[in-house]
Amino acid sequence: MKQDLIVILDLGSTQNTVVARRIRDLGVYSEIHPHDITAEELEALGNVKGIVLNGGENRVVDGKEVEINPQLYGLGYPMISIDYPQSKTETQFSGVPEDGIWKEFIFEDCKAEANWNMANFIEDQVALIREQVGDRKVLLALSGGVDSSVVAAMLIKAIGSQLVCVHVNHGLMRKDESESVVKVFRDELHANLVYVDATERFLGKLEHVADPEQKRKIIGSEFIRVFEEEARKLEGIDFLGQGTIYPDIIESGTKTAKMVKSHHNVGGLPEDLEFELVEPLKQLFKDEVRACGIELGLPHDMVYRQPFPGPGLGVRCLGAITRERLEAVRESDAILREEFAKAGLDKKVWQYFTVVPDFKSVGMKHNARVFEYMVIIRAINTIDAMTASIEKIDWEVLEHVTNRILAEVEHVNRVCYDMSPKPPSTIEFE
Repeated sequence: MKQDLIVILDLGSTQNTVVARRIRDLGVYSEIHPHDITAEELEALGNVKGIVLNGGENRVVDGKEVEINPQLYGLGYPMISIDYPQSKTETQFSGVPEDGIWKEFIFEDCKAEANWNMANFIEDQVALIREQVGDRKVLLALSGGVDSSVVAAMLIKAIGSQLVCVHVNHGLMRKDESESVVKVFRDELHANLVYVDATERFLGKLEHVADPEQKRKIIGSEFIRVFEEEARKLEGIDFLGQGTIYPDIIESGTKTAKMVKSHHNVGGLPEDLEFELVEPLKQLFKDEVRACGIELGLPHDMVYRQPFPGPGLGVRCLGAITRERLEAVRESDAILREEFAKAGLDKKVWQYFTVVPDFKSVGMKHNARVFEYMVIIRAINTIDAMTASIEKIDWEVLEHVTNRILAEVEHVNRVCYDMSPKPPSTIEFE
């Protein structure tokens, strides 16, 4: 069932995601597109019922105020304008309108139906995947995280045995993570899974690289190279499946917004990519991805597992990665996850992890001076990963976690707790 669509055109707003979620919360599907979309591109989206011209503080780019293609005014779609003074529409607002205005615009002016739900979304995406892929094969980067797991389930539903999953152990995984991925997907779900241990390859490429953007791009590019090598061993691989979601895209920069950070599956892709991408989740927020996974029948524990960035512990071992600090991150993270589970916090806190910075502090061990690293604990709650608040952890739990880390993790003499919300911080440190 093709769902009705309200298109949001990004004319410099910082509230695009707020508008998109407001419309979706009313049961109508919405997508955000660039301000300069052509009439042909817009109509090719199918089932468009109305357009939101969403302006804002980033309206001026390179000294020029952005405008929509004038042809769009002649297509006959109902339009609503927010903070966009050049608009030729009668319905103009300063700031995001209240729900009553949206209901009138969406259901009365646009005549849209409230048919946005996960069952319909999956049906649409399965049809689009089958149309895109045909009888050819898709190679999927399966990290075992929420996004890639949901994509795997979606692709299995759409094309079955035409899917080949590749799990790359880049040496930046959490403790026992790769072993768990192989056990669940190969042994229990019987997926067509190829396991590649590329630890030495990745760590060699990352040696002495301190800049976080460079690290992300190296990891993303090297991932693609590994997949290309695996694809050459197979026949008929023309597509690369990815668990890209909307926050990945928006944080990697748009035509009117500066980049927050590039994601390995967006800004890190090489220009000479040999595959066509299959990204069925790229318009979903994190909570919607989880709902999609449940609708697809994935186990609850898998869908609600801890989020894990594509670059893995590479962005939690701050600065140039060393094996010593990487192991400290891995071991301290394992302790944190174990203790949070014991305290029931794994069901309450959205994301929690440790990082180890690339500087040392003075401490005392065995009655002697030591100069060692610190571990920083981060625990946050969020709905869509666009904003996040700090979880107030019980002092006894934090004290117990701290004591275990100091006693069990080598080369560490200090533990700190991060109190920074998003914004101004991001969820990850790099």
